[in-house]
Amino acid sequence: MYQWRKFEFFEDKYAAKCDIPEDEDDDVDDDVNNKKKKKTEKKIECCSSGRGKVVTGFDDGTVCLLDRGLKFNFAFQPHSSSVLFLQQLKQRNFLVTIGEDEQLSPQQSALCLKVFDLDKMQSESSSKASPDCVGILRIFTNQFPEAKITSFLVLEEVPPILLIAIGLDNGSIYCIKGDIARERITRFKLQVENHLDKALSSITGLGFRVDGQSLLLFAVTPNSVSLFSLHDQPPRRQTLDQIGCGINSVAMSDRSEFIIGRPEAVYFYEVDGRGPCWAFEGEKKLLGWFRGYLLCVIADQRTGKHTFNIYDLKNRLIAHSVLVKEVSHMLYEWGNIILIMTDKSALCIGEKDMESKLDMLFKKNLYNVAINLVQTQQADAAATAEVLRKYGDHLYSKQDYDEAMAQYILTIGHLEPSYVIQKFLDAQRIYNLTNYLERLHEKGLASKDHTTLLLNCYTKLKDVEKLNLFIKSDDSIGELKFDVETAIRVCRAANYHEHAMYVAKKAGRHEWYLKILLEDLGSYEEALEYISSLESSQAGMTIKEYGKILIEHKPVETIQILIRLCTEDGNKRGDSNGVYVSMLPSPVDFLSIFIHHPESLMDFLEKYTNKVKDSPAQVEIHNTLLELYISNELNFPSISQVSEDGDYLNLASAKTMILSAQSNGTTADHKSSEEGRNRLERREKGLRLLKNAWPPETEHPQYDVDLAIILCEMNAFKDGLLYLYEKMKLYKEVIACFMQTHDHEGLIACCKRLGDSVKGGDPSLWADVLKYFGELGEDCSKEVKEVLTYIERDDILPPIIVLQTLSRNPCLTLSVIKDYIARKLEQESKMIEVDRQAIEKYQEDTLAMRKEIQDLRTNARIFQLSKCTACTFTLDLPAVHFMCMHSFHLRCLGDNEKECPECAPEYRSVLEMKRNLEQNSKDQDRFFQQVKNSKDGFSVIAEYFGKGIISKTSNGSASGLRSGNASSSSGF
Repeated sequence: MYQWRKFEFFEDKYAAKCDIPEDEDDDVDDDVNNKKKKKTEKKIECCSSGRGKVVTGFDDGTVCLLDRGLKFNFAFQPHSSSVLFLQQLKQRNFLVTIGEDEQLSPQQSALCLKVFDLDKMQSESSSKASPDCVGILRIFTNQFPEAKITSFLVLEEVPPILLIAIGLDNGSIYCIKGDIARERITRFKLQVENHLDKALSSITGLGFRVDGQSLLLFAVTPNSVSLFSLHDQPPRRQTLDQIGCGINSVAMSDRSEFIIGRPEAVYFYEVDGRGPCWAFEGEKKLLGWFRGYLLCVIADQRTGKHTFNIYDLKNRLIAHSVLVKEVSHMLYEWGNIILIMTDKSALCIGEKDMESKLDMLFKKNLYNVAINLVQTQQADAAATAEVLRKYGDHLYSKQDYDEAMAQYILTIGHLEPSYVIQKFLDAQRIYNLTNYLERLHEKGLASKDHTTLLLNCYTKLKDVEKLNLFIKSDDSIGELKFDVETAIRVCRAANYHEHAMYVAKKAGRHEWYLKILLEDLGSYEEALEYISSLESSQAGMTIKEYGKILIEHKPVETIQILIRLCTEDGNKRGDSNGVYVSMLPSPVDFLSIFIHHPESLMDFLEKYTNKVKDSPAQVEIHNTLLELYISNELNFPSISQVSEDGDYLNLASAKTMILSAQSNGTTADHKSSEEGRNRLERREKGLRLLKNAWPPETEHPQYDVDLAIILCEMNAFKDGLLYLYEKMKLYKEVIACFMQTHDHEGLIACCKRLGDSVKGGDPSLWADVLKYFGELGEDCSKEVKEVLTYIERDDILPPIIVLQTLSRNPCLTLSVIKDYIARKLEQESKMIEVDRQAIEKYQEDTLAMRKEIQDLRTNARIFQLSKCTACTFTLDLPAVHFMCMHSFHLRCLGDNEKECPECAPEYRSVLEMKRNLEQNSKDQDRFFQQVKNSKDGFSVIAEYFGKGIISKTSNGSASGLRSGNASSSSGF
């Protein structure tokens, strides 16, 4: 005891006097009709506390209830003689008392047990009220003989069930269980010591312990400590020790340990026997337990003084020590310890707050004690961390850096890490700093800066073993206890590439893993193997980022990986279909990685198109291949190449590039025969692609036609241009190509093929060819004669136009067209003769018609038919005669009297034809289309005039419906 430190963690709150006022005392005496002489001094026999009250029982049968501050509340007299024991219940506001009452008969004991409901008060007189007594019970019966009661304890089970244990001086324990208010109880007796033993010991202390469903009862005598298992029937007794203690030297800890005090020590008992023992000298007058503290009133045999000590057993210190008078009772209420002395004075002792206790310890630099104190009293983590920080600061000021860091580590999670890091940034304390940062990462509280600092510490110390442990720990990576990107960056900067790669691979940061392999180590084959092991989406993203480096060093292997990614070869899929192909990466997405390697790009796209025939990006792929094939020099495609942000250059930019290239004359020279052969092979591939990608049965090709034409023009690819123009039916552009190169033989052969109208050609091409030769300025008699043959055959141009066209070429003579002109003149003469004969015939017919019309107008008609034209019977009246010389019975005509049935169909057909012609005159589109499609447009116009369709004109000033109709019908 003398080795334990003493501290004043408790303080005396106040002192008071426990007694009943004199007037109340007189009233109580009056209530019992002065049967008992008034005492001048009352003695406190028993005390209890609970539910905000302190209850005292006196030797005159009076019970007094005191409020906070031990101020008198009220008093009543439950027993007539003396109150021996009482206990305030916790769950219900009940008070259980044992006292002496009037002895009704010699056979009955004067001791009885009563239960009072303090919430219910009943008036005994006009000036006095007492609580309602809900139950009265005689303790001793014939089966339970009377003996002196030495101890008393009540356990509240499930209300209203109570378990009352009464210890006797004969070594027996009477137990009463049940609802006393309803007198539904059971009694049983427990025998602590054997009846055969003549010197029976009294029960000096009792203690209940509840373990789950089991109920245990500790019982102590001066010679033994016993344990009863009350859930067994009959209750089973177990002896825990062969030593005991006296009265009032018993307590129960908050962990339900049974505590007894003897002059040499204080003993703790568990259900299986004696536990720890604490040696404190002196007679233990009273024992108690309060909030983890052991309370002990010790009498010094040498001086006779009494000392009240409060022990903190966990921290081995005396939290309070004070000299006191002789203490009769020890209570706990209102968060304080209440000591009641034999002279009825009371001392209230309260615990100081944690801050005050810690300040006291800090002033004495007792940081270990402070730490133990806050941990023992289960203070919050922030308060504990603050104590640890102050202790660490104290050790740091003493330059005990290792111990200081040990304390700082315990504050992780509550103390700002920068506070500690700033203190240990000195290079000489790098080991301590490393230790702190490691713990910070273990708890998952490290930031990116902390990771950077820790890895820098490892690299500066060259501690590869710790670096391996930090980097390659499965737990650290799995729980992401450090920032992955920061770790990779620091390891790369310190040339710990293996560790950086390990972190990147473990964390799934493929881009960092490949960056290290390619940029730092140059391990291209390993990088390709790693990419092959990734999923398709991840592999695609990594190749987009690092494909340029891979193509530069490992083009063949990189192209193989790309082919697997962009086709079904790299995916486990059974059947190929358009939907699935559309889900695969597109080769167009990877064009940018071939920026400096067009040969590899051409190889990649060729292999892809050989495998995939219906790619969604077919047009873009063919466009790119055409650029590669047709370009004079094999460079990365310039027209459809992707820019840095992945956008294609537009067609307007391409046309600008063409004009610039043509104006600057940037056609590449052939530097060697090898380059010429390569160019020729590429041109052949380009022409095949142009043809294969535009099948005859499709209307549109699988490439951009405008782009293809631009490429062919830029690179003077004549074969490609001819194919495209012919495919697009731009025949005039086709012959223009031959004209530009002065390929007369090819020009005429092309016109023979494309100028045949029977095969869908354009005969007007011969006119363009004739115009070309007419403006050529050189002798081309042979070609002109051949051209005239086809012009004459198809009657494409009038002779006058031919003469005018050829007259512009001074190198041509009349002999070239002599035969053509002669044949044309002869043909024209024949046509003139035919036309003259037709004119004469039409004139004769016209004169005959005019004569007939005149005759009808001036002369009478004689109808001489004697038979009806319809029925062939002899005509009789009434009869109808028509101007067409047909006669009919009126009955044969029926309702149709206005037109001849014989001539009406022909007449109607003529009228219908006339209406159709007038309707056609309003269809201007049809007229112009006939003029355009006819070899001789003048003949079409003449036909329209001959039929009288467009000969009607408006008189301008004429009025009436006729002139209006005429105007509308001639509105061409």
